[in-house]
Amino acid sequence: MDHRKHADQSDQPIAALLKDLKVRGLLSDTLVMIGGEFGRTPCVQPTTAGLQNGRDHNSYGFTMLLAGAGVKAGTIYGATDDFGLRAVDKQVHPHDLHATILHLFGFDHTKLTYRYSGRDFRFTDVSGNVVKGIIS
Repeated sequence: MDHRKHADQSDQPIAALLKDLKVRGLLSDTLVMIGGEFGRTPCVQPTTAGLQNGRDHNSYGFTMLLAGAGVKAGTIYGATDDFGLRAVDKQVHPHDLHATILHLFGFDHTKLTYRYSGRDFRFTDVSGNVVKGIIS
């Protein structure tokens, strides 16, 4: 409900952080990532008493902000449907996001494995592709 207020309160501090990192020559070596583990559905969920109960978790459409460390500045990658419910263009799975972050850190996610219960596991499970469209 207070989305606009919170966006207004965070816009200038985020811009100041990015500018400060750039001025100090640190932005190219620092990955700034702002987001959460899920999005929110576009509709307010009613309660049984008829009161507004906020918006439900949405794993089908969410936003992440990435800057610095080789991320192409000013890039918008992907889109949701007209309601903001589901990603419909250039969908990025969490495994893809993780693979991309590891790539930006200089790691090949396909080679990062750990052994558990006699089986090799990968940080990005059995999938994950680097999102090359956001890399400069």
